[in-house]
Amino acid sequence: MHSVNPLGEFIRARRAATSPAQVGLPSEGLRRTSGLRRNEVAMLAGVSEGYYTRLEQGREKRPSDQVLKALTRVFGLDAEAAEHLHRLAQQGLRHREPSPAEDRVAPHLLHLIDAWDTPALIMSRRFDILAANGPGRALFSVLGPETNLTRFIFLDPSARRFYQDWEALAWTCVASLRATASLHPRDRKLRALVEQVSAQSKDLTRLWARYDVRAKRHQIGWLLHPEAGPLELTYQSFTINGTPGHQLGTFQAEPGSQSEQALRRLVAAPHRPAAGDEGRADSPEARDSDPL
Repeated sequence: MHSVNPLGEFIRARRAATSPAQVGLPSEGLRRTSGLRRNEVAMLAGVSEGYYTRLEQGREKRPSDQVLKALTRVFGLDAEAAEHLHRLAQQGLRHREPSPAEDRVAPHLLHLIDAWDTPALIMSRRFDILAANGPGRALFSVLGPETNLTRFIFLDPSARRFYQDWEALAWTCVASLRATASLHPRDRKLRALVEQVSAQSKDLTRLWARYDVRAKRHQIGWLLHPEAGPLELTYQSFTINGTPGHQLGTFQAEPGSQSEQALRRLVAAPHRPAAGDEGRADSPEARDSDPL
């Protein structure tokens, strides 16, 4: 799952996902794949076929802004995918491997979310649950001892019951991991996670091969909690300045809705061990542990 040529891998995947009809070309003749040929992309982007081939092969690593804009147009990239393309072209492979300290949560953030009555999680770029407040632990009690949302989503059968919109959620999860993996090629824990889950999940392998990229920022989700029942919640993600890769995720129900009432009953129920509860990320034991 590790790529030494993330830029080439990304544009190659986008070429394979773009049909001739999408760019106004006839689809006549025998094609080995449904996507565009290299010479077609080169023609549409206004570059030579040899130059575009070098881009895909990683022999040309610094395309101009004009070339990137042309590829964005040819592949029909949205704003987020276009930004990802530009970041890949600028970064090379200079990123260092994340340090173990980057999986620690600052005490003031723990105090902050503990004061909230809405479910909140602090997660790593790999979707490790590093910390959760009381409502968050109650909401994700279905995870049991699991502390990584990617493993739960793809390897635990109960995830497909818990997430009523499982396919959309799984796509978003993989698209976010894909973006992270290509921008942080030296993150060995992330590579190990993807390889571990891919070995057991054809769904992750299928979605990974698409090379869609999307940050998980805002999403309305439908959950079926084993104790609270059906819940319609809005998920919002925030980056945490000063802590690379950390995200703060919150889950809110519409005020006055049945979901809000059910969520309040769940939070008020007697405490049960939940995701990360026995080895919380703010404890010394959890800080020294390896989530993989």
